[in-house]
Amino acid sequence: MSNKTSSSDRIREKKKLFLDREQKIIEAALELFLKESIDCVTVSKIASKAGIGKGTVYKHFLTKNEILVRIMLDYERNITDCLAAGIIKAEKGDAGAACQAYFQARLARPDLDRLVQQLEGRLADAADIAEQLEELHNIRRSNEDSLSDMLTKQIGAGVLEDVPPHFHYLACWALAQGAVDLWYSKSWNYRHDTADLMKFITNIGVTMGNRGQYHPVSKDTAKKKKLKSS
Repeated sequence: MSNKTSSSDRIREKKKLFLDREQKIIEAALELFLKESIDCVTVSKIASKAGIGKGTVYKHFLTKNEILVRIMLDYERNITDCLAAGIIKAEKGDAGAACQAYFQARLARPDLDRLVQQLEGRLADAADIAEQLEELHNIRRSNEDSLSDMLTKQIGAGVLEDVPPHFHYLACWALAQGAVDLWYSKSWNYRHDTADLMKFITNIGVTMGNRGQYHPVSKDTAKKKKLKSS
């Protein structure tokens, strides 16, 4: 019994060391990718930064693309966890909690968000990581389903504007996307209050779909206005 326990402990410890080393590789790679262009960062550089041999890196990741997509997946999982917590709060009465969680997850690290966007464009057709990319898309589809269910309930309760649910979450995506672009805009990033600006944008995002803000113009009204102006 003692030998079996010792053997199990050794296996668990070995697995823990493996996972810890893998995380160390990802953290080293991420630090490099945030400072240098993607093409300039090699597996050798990542290994050196992590303080391990290049061959050891390949025990965890067969290609550089596998490291890149792992960064994307980790980022998406973090957004998913934040959204899930926000949705639970929203269902308990805090209507804007999911939106707030989404904005906070993306705007907490604009540099990482921007990197993930760059990686997605680069890896969209990479055949060697097709399985991981499918996992990424499945995570996003699951998030969309959860958001749609929550938003449908809030629309029905009169909290949000009565538009298709995807209007709401895509509007949040667009605002967050614009905020990240703003963070890196050469025209505006000289300002010293950018972090406060991100908080202000988050607050706008939380309330922008509330009932009473949207006043669509009907075709008849638009036609009358056009005739009047002419």
